Amino acid sequence: MNEEIAGVRIPDTALVREATEMVRDVATPVVFDHSRRVFLWGSLRGRALGLGFDPELLYVGAMFHDLGLTKSLRRTDQRFEIDGADEARAFLRAHGITGEPADRVWTAIALHTTPEIPLHMAPEIALVTRGVELDVLGIGYHDVTDEQRAEVVEAHPRPDFKNQILAAFTEGIQDRPDTTFGNVKADVLAHFVPGFRRGDFVEVIKNSAWPE
Repeated sequence: MNEEIAGVRIPDTALVREATEMVRDVATPVVFDHSRRVFLWGSLRGRALGLGFDPELLYVGAMFHDLGLTKSLRRTDQRFEIDGADEARAFLRAHGITGEPADRVWTAIALHTTPEIPLHMAPEIALVTRGVELDVLGIGYHDVTDEQRAEVVEAHPRPDFKNQILAAFTEGIQDRPDTTFGNVKADVLAHFVPGFRRGDFVEVIKNSAWPE
């Protein structure tokens, strides 16, 4: 069944349908709708920027990017971004997509909370980040039209989204605070987890095993 939102066609393929159902099964509605919006924003921004991209790869990158926050797939020994990246690459390999394309999606998810660097990489990598930044941070808000924005949000509403996504971030990473060292998610724990103390890069250098 062809589905189009704000002029963006959701790829009508078995891969996309299975990715959609998998994420729907394991993610909360907040994360599911956010992930779909990330694909839509990323597609709209890619089109406006004249970027050629593979819609299926972008879709999997967008849909899997926050799976590391879900109860059934999150780990405690690595960054949540890597959880989602690993799941996406395994999913693609199971569907016969291996090598560089699968690695491209892995990188898109692994770097989606790293400012600026993804924007200088392959289109699918850049557009996952652009989609996340628009939906969570409002970066690029005015680069889509009011009509496009309204249609996307009608299809995938965002009631109390700011508070709901912050709660999802907190729940998904509070059991692995050390993995937030050097990335933006340390800000989340600093706001919402009593007693959290940020890692300090200078102190790591000063207290390393090197004598001088």
